[in-house]
Amino acid sequence: MKFIAEIDIMPLKALLDPQGKAVSQSMEKVGFNEISNVRIGKHITLEIESDSREKAMERINDACNKILTNPIIEGYSYTLKEV
Repeated sequence: MKFIAEIDIMPLKALLDPQGKAVSQSMEKVGFNEISNVRIGKHITLEIESDSREKAMERINDACNKILTNPIIEGYSYTLKEV
């Protein structure tokens, strides 16, 4: 079976997000006063071949924990769709 994973990686909420803070401040300066607390992360899409949905999820978790994220400062979530 082939699956498509849509992975969102974000800085942990307890940590400062300097990029998000800079964007928040810029939003205010150009008149978007109603927007605050911007947080910036990454979005990754990938395809995976697997015998089952459970095995695909296990492999996606492994990839996220070993390569795609820094678990000390980032968290992730994903959706998995069968193609």
